[in-house]
Amino acid sequence: MRRSWPVLAAALLLAGLAGAQITYGKLNLAGQQVESIGLYGAEYVNADALGKLVNVVRDGSVMRITGLGHTLLLPIDLDQERATTDFNTVQFDTRRIQGQAATWVNGSVYLPLSTLATGLGARYEQGKLTLVQPELLGASSRAGQDSDRLVLDLSRDVGLTDEARGSRVVIRLRGVKGEARKYTTRGAFLPSAEVSRDGDDLILSAPITAASGYRVYKVVRPGGVRVVLDLGPGIPRGSPAILERVTRPLIVLDPVKVAGIGRDPTLDVARRAAEMLTKAGWQVQVTRDTGSALSRDQKRQLARQSDVYLALDLGRFPGSNRSGVTVYEPAGKAPSQLVNSVRVGSTLPYGSLVVGDTGGTRRLSELLRGELKGGNITAGQGNLSRVMTLSEAPQAALLLELGWASNSKDLANLSVERRVQALSVAVARSVATYLTARANNNADITATAPGATP
Repeated sequence: MRRSWPVLAAALLLAGLAGAQITYGKLNLAGQQVESIGLYGAEYVNADALGKLVNVVRDGSVMRITGLGHTLLLPIDLDQERATTDFNTVQFDTRRIQGQAATWVNGSVYLPLSTLATGLGARYEQGKLTLVQPELLGASSRAGQDSDRLVLDLSRDVGLTDEARGSRVVIRLRGVKGEARKYTTRGAFLPSAEVSRDGDDLILSAPITAASGYRVYKVVRPGGVRVVLDLGPGIPRGSPAILERVTRPLIVLDPVKVAGIGRDPTLDVARRAAEMLTKAGWQVQVTRDTGSALSRDQKRQLARQSDVYLALDLGRFPGSNRSGVTVYEPAGKAPSQLVNSVRVGSTLPYGSLVVGDTGGTRRLSELLRGELKGGNITAGQGNLSRVMTLSEAPQAALLLELGWASNSKDLANLSVERRVQALSVAVARSVATYLTARANNNADITATAPGATP
């Protein structure tokens, strides 16, 4: 009569226990005190206790242990004495050797410490299993045709997180020992990377442009693990669309055409600022050039997609004697129901990534006026409630008035190279600083993102 697996296992266990040589003891399992047993001179640990350190799963007659960058396959030998010999074949990652196997004891699966230590790259002595200290051993790089590669060699596997924030990729390596330093490469897409410390963790950050994607993965090697960062336009960008608000924000510059003054200062400032931002890796769209312009509906649609919307204009009012630069913030109710619902406190998934409160606009206004002051330009502050494109923008939106078309001194200033450059730099630096800070606040990583401003 054929017996089922549980019945057969129980029968063999009962037969084996009669002559089993079992002793009980204590084991220091990577700093945790657990119980162990001695079985025919070999030390074993309960699978449940080991599960506090690595992932342990029974798959039929095989125990699968995964963790620390390794995968171990240990057969369950119902003969306890035989399990402690090298009769069975065990698998460490892709390598197979003869070694001690798992076995049943008192209805539970137990695993041999010497086999576990070899397969997991740990140190073992009677009563103690110690993990290798995670440490950064070195770094190397390789330049490619459409992507570059940076490789970090670690003494063992660790947990990591990665995220694109503004113009940087940030990778956190948990609990890794290593020195802070900067690496330079020969790559066109990954020219440098910086390693810094944050408590017990190492932080790797590298620049990324809007045209590039990146991927991070691990490669298990004998004696350690490699963390690989590939970055460049040849790597597909894989961010969910909703997270594009953080990983690839859209900056819209809308230079209003002012007729009758002989020059086009709003377009000049917008073009210069856009060039600086683009070179720093940001995604920028200018609504017009010298020969063509988007329609009003097209501009409104672009404003709805923006993370920063900045209109540039000159003041115009018949008979006005006003002058100077002014930064205007939109006021009043937005036409979008979604924007209003979020701003009055409704909770929506990722709502803060889609719609910002008015604090973002105020912060950008403060940054812009501060940058203008740094360029020796004093800017006033005001509010506007009837500019449709500003009220359509779900995040930060401003109107920068470069001066007044009716004021000869303002027009003369706008023909001075130094003045136009100062206006352009103020726009670029304030926008980049604002978006970098927003990305940092939306990320669960405390490392800073240096070098984000142009």
